[in-house]
Amino acid sequence: MSSVPEKTRASAVEAARNPLAFIAARWTPSPGIVRRAALTALVMAVVIVVTGGAVRLTGSGLGCPTWPKCTEDSLTSTREMGLHGAIEFGNRMLAYVLCAAVGWAIIAARAAKPRRRTLTRLGWAQFWVVMGNAVLGGIVVLVGLNPYTVAAHFLLSTVLIAVATVMWQRTKEGDEPARPLVGKPLRQLVQVMVAVTALLIAVGTVVTGAGPHAGDSSDVPRMPLDWELVSRVHAVLAWVVVALAFALWFVLKAVDAPAGPLARTREFFVILLLQGAIGYVQYLTDLPEILVGLHMLGSCLVWIGVVRLLLALRERPYATPGQVPAQPENPVAAAR
Repeated sequence: MSSVPEKTRASAVEAARNPLAFIAARWTPSPGIVRRAALTALVMAVVIVVTGGAVRLTGSGLGCPTWPKCTEDSLTSTREMGLHGAIEFGNRMLAYVLCAAVGWAIIAARAAKPRRRTLTRLGWAQFWVVMGNAVLGGIVVLVGLNPYTVAAHFLLSTVLIAVATVMWQRTKEGDEPARPLVGKPLRQLVQVMVAVTALLIAVGTVVTGAGPHAGDSSDVPRMPLDWELVSRVHAVLAWVVVALAFALWFVLKAVDAPAGPLARTREFFVILLLQGAIGYVQYLTDLPEILVGLHMLGSCLVWIGVVRLLLALRERPYATPGQVPAQPENPVAAAR
């Protein structure tokens, strides 16, 4: 038997000590791969929110009555637990897919050349938010779907979506200092819009916590609030965001703003109108589960839309020779 070459042994030690650096030294992903990895992490962050909503809307929130195991004696759901157990356990398994997507984004960002520390940090930020939300999800189960913990679970997922959106956007930009594309008043208007949108989503979790979809068929406590009153506050906030978006679009057109901010504003405005339509229909039809699920998806898209709008107000040029600019999302608009 021949001895293991010293080089192989040293490589194994190096890989064990710092696997990301080991991979980065031997593989350079294209900018397109890095962008797709970041987008995959963002898509999975939305998917986990929607499937989590499906768990609640099907009354499967306690399908696995404990955590981290599904039962005291089984890691997985059992035949006796039926469909509810399978749905809850399936959502737990999707959390591992989310971890894999975030891990892929971290690896691709770390291996990119030239090295972009901002992307790597954004990837790790997603990882720690996912870990924190996994623990919080376990607490949600252990406290019997307490509505305040459920709301916190959703809001932390919203933080994850924001970080994933920023990382995806940064993969399409350079690393030079940001240069504003619009004036300070418009930037402040969008910052207010982001704050009101965040409040809108937070109040939406209160609507859920006080509403009829508790997440399980058992006697799950609800927030002691007037559900219809909170729903009206939620609707008012939504109209405030719509008015701000329309005002922003009008001013951007008046000052002949660049195509990027205008495009993001139009997209955000359309998403808001669709989300509002779903919201009113579900309210008038006694909250059918399918519409509530679509409204949760819409909430994620609204949040992504307003974050992208905020990021579209500035640009980061490419300065490093090795960096390659991303292809424009709308070639027709970019050519104008």
